[in-house]
Amino acid sequence: MKAVGFRVFGGPEVLEVVDLPIPETPRGHVRIRVRAASVNPSDLLTRSGARRGAIGGLSSPWVLGWDAAGTIEEVGEGVDRLYVGQDVIAVVMPVRPGAYASQIVVDAESVVAQPAGAGHAAASTLPMTGLTAMQALDRINPIAGSWLAVTGAAGILGGFLVQMGKAAGLRVIADAAPADEELVRSLGADVIVARGDDVADRIRAKVPEGVSALADAATLDERVVPAIADDGALAVFRQWDGDPGRGIEVHRIIVSDYLPGRHHLDLLRSLVDDGTLTLRVADVLPIERAHEAHRRLEAGGIRGRLVLEF
Repeated sequence: MKAVGFRVFGGPEVLEVVDLPIPETPRGHVRIRVRAASVNPSDLLTRSGARRGAIGGLSSPWVLGWDAAGTIEEVGEGVDRLYVGQDVIAVVMPVRPGAYASQIVVDAESVVAQPAGAGHAAASTLPMTGLTAMQALDRINPIAGSWLAVTGAAGILGGFLVQMGKAAGLRVIADAAPADEELVRSLGADVIVARGDDVADRIRAKVPEGVSALADAATLDERVVPAIADDGALAVFRQWDGDPGRGIEVHRIIVSDYLPGRHHLDLLRSLVDDGTLTLRVADVLPIERAHEAHRRLEAGGIRGRLVLEF
């Protein structure tokens, strides 16, 4: 089977198309013919060596990818919920191998049917980012009617946070560049402020008492703390370990905590089906251009997910 892997840490140029044996399908697992795999920021960190722990003692080539969409080719013993020929999405632990492969074998509890009518490319953008946003809101647990601030709101994670926050009955204040204001408003933000390192000042200007919770998809870390009220909550996504003080509780979001993920993936699918969540594909590239997808994501400014097509 074809996969995109790497043998040394480095820039996007270390990615290569490799041939790997088709994996067997043990009990409780399914084999999926992957049609699309989305490219996530964590893929870049693993490839660069910033997250060497993800490699562990595994031999190369290492295959990245958390998100896959495709069609079930084989069902292992003990699996009666899924069937051959079914279009599904899966959340995959990368480099074991990950989702950048034409065939993957996944624990059936990490696989659910695709959102209705989404298509493989769009469906592949949901699992990891959706689980990350859902975990963040579950952990900070703001009270309905309170203020939730979202940084990086124009990105796919920030967009999911805005939409889920509104669905939970929260008032959402979000940041945006001028070119993204219409997008962020369409996602449901009640108040929009200019993005930037001093966004906390602009949030406080709109919500003088401070927001009760903030989800920092822009990874500004300590720079957003002044926007949060005393005894509030902060969700961080890059493992910031600072102490904000004032009784503010920091929740470090680790998506693997929600694996295998079947229950949460089913909830996410329902949120897409009922229109609560919007799936956004920035571009679709063949696997031979995976290095280009990584370069573009590293350069920033992507609105939606880049997707690799198999």
